[in-house]
Amino acid sequence: MNHLRLILLAVWLLAFQSSRAQDRPNILWITSEDNGPHLGCYGDEYATTPHLDGLAKKGMLYRNAWSNAPVCAPARTTLISGLYPPSTGAEHMRSQTKLPSSIKMYPQYLRQAGYYCTNNNKKDYNLVEVGQVWDESSRQAHWRGRRADQPFFAIFNFTVSHESQLRKRPHKAVHDPAKARVPAYHPDIPEVRQDWAQYYDKVTEMDTMAGKVLAELEADGLSENTIVFYYGDHGSGMSRNKRWPYNSGLHVPFIVSLPEKFKHLAPSDYQVGGESKRLISFVDLAPTLLSLIGQKPAAHFQGQAFMGPYQTEAPQYAYGFRGRMDERYDLVRSVRDQDFIYIRHFMPHKVYGQYIDYMFKTPSTAKWHAMYQEGKLTPAQSLFWQRKPVEELYDLRKDRDEVNNLAKSEAHKDVIKRFRKELRNFQLKIRDVGLLPEEEIHSRSQNSSPYEVGQDPNQFPLKAIRKTAMAASGRGKKAMATLRTSLAHEDSAVRYWGAMGYVNRGKRAVKEDGELLRKALSDSSISVRVLAAEALGKFGSKSDLPKVLEVLIDSADMKKHNVWTAMLALNAIDELDKKAAPLLARVKALPQKSPSAPQRYRSYTPALIKKIVSDLE
Repeated sequence: MNHLRLILLAVWLLAFQSSRAQDRPNILWITSEDNGPHLGCYGDEYATTPHLDGLAKKGMLYRNAWSNAPVCAPARTTLISGLYPPSTGAEHMRSQTKLPSSIKMYPQYLRQAGYYCTNNNKKDYNLVEVGQVWDESSRQAHWRGRRADQPFFAIFNFTVSHESQLRKRPHKAVHDPAKARVPAYHPDIPEVRQDWAQYYDKVTEMDTMAGKVLAELEADGLSENTIVFYYGDHGSGMSRNKRWPYNSGLHVPFIVSLPEKFKHLAPSDYQVGGESKRLISFVDLAPTLLSLIGQKPAAHFQGQAFMGPYQTEAPQYAYGFRGRMDERYDLVRSVRDQDFIYIRHFMPHKVYGQYIDYMFKTPSTAKWHAMYQEGKLTPAQSLFWQRKPVEELYDLRKDRDEVNNLAKSEAHKDVIKRFRKELRNFQLKIRDVGLLPEEEIHSRSQNSSPYEVGQDPNQFPLKAIRKTAMAASGRGKKAMATLRTSLAHEDSAVRYWGAMGYVNRGKRAVKEDGELLRKALSDSSISVRVLAAEALGKFGSKSDLPKVLEVLIDSADMKKHNVWTAMLALNAIDELDKKAAPLLARVKALPQKSPSAPQRYRSYTPALIKKIVSDLE
């Protein structure tokens, strides 16, 4: 009798589990690389995307979806964590930082809830994976590997639209280059038209691949139990889209389709065949997934669910960021609302289009730069190769290409004040550890994680650091007193931004405070020493140069120092141009690999060394 009861109980549990699995949605993500909302369903008449257009007719598209980061690894890091990478120290391209042990990557929460989670197949996170994240992550990963009674979460990621593919030659054009739309910031030349047309060809290929996955879902009889998402991972691979936190670099296509069975989980503004103007971004996806499976999102998530029982009111703002891009350092933050995008540059002394080895492999980029050097561009086309302003503000309703900067417009004075305040609130709220020099993101968190360091005001005095960073990146005279006192501050990140301020302000500031910078050449922080050397090397006297060059070449040696220090020093050497000529032989002899550096960094220091040597020879 007891044996029979056990059998009946087992049968009941199996039936209950099967019923419960059917009550919870399967979730399919179709993702693509390096493409903005250049789809037919977004009104782009040049695009050929019938399968995704069909998905939009069955579901709903979002007009204002952002990737938070304009390049793949930081964008995917935002997705996998549900946290802004500036709060986890993971904003820099292909960096590797840790999360606190208490925080998991979102597939781990789904797996704990019984979901079969597969990734086909790119990861590319800037965060270290701890424990098992996926049931399977490979080119073979598929929902078909699950148990019969198990709900699934599956990703299929397509790389055919990636930047590397739009520049492959030879290529037989499908879309007519003569009919391509050329943005106001690009020169209207054959190379640009070819790259844009080839990009659209690759988006069409991606659309075909997406159609095949949707057909498999239908063939398996799963369409009525599966919520489907489609989105791109950031803007197009064209220069001034990818890598830049303009709307052109952050705006992504985003489509959601729910079967009738799960319409109760739909966004509050869901309309079949319709569109939503709600601001959503990648940081929202982890909490949205948990909401869809009936779990309250964890308190640490920095995004907001926009579907399921835990969806929130629509936010007023979305946020973007840029850190180091491959071998080149930069720091930018952007904020948008329904109408405007605001951009704040923390290193405005650097030109927009810093030479990045990988980016310059695109034919249109190299030709665009050559035309700038030849003086053949319009003012709007020239901006990318010039020093940046401190602030930018664009009206997205009237200025699709973001070329009419309203930051100094008297009529928009209140708008710019509102965005400045919002950026400050955002950075303080998430505890923006991206304001630390990259070397210190790692050195300060050796016994914990950058996120935990950021939460501790004793380890990370954010208000003092941010105040100095704002002063350093401005250009007004009032901030000079802040810079002078900052070089004696007890926190090295404050001193780092103080030295950065002199690099930004140039010759007059360096001449006035040269002694402070000479003292900083012996600072206990190597990042401070490097920036003080850069300021004196570019704008100091000839007598400063021997000491400056010695500091920089020593800091660039990965036998003595880590890869982040070496990259910072090599960037400074590159900025000195011909003044660095005495270092040529020693630069050639520098180690190009470091046993302690992550493999993901393998190309960065060699690219910098190659560029410096090429310029000096």
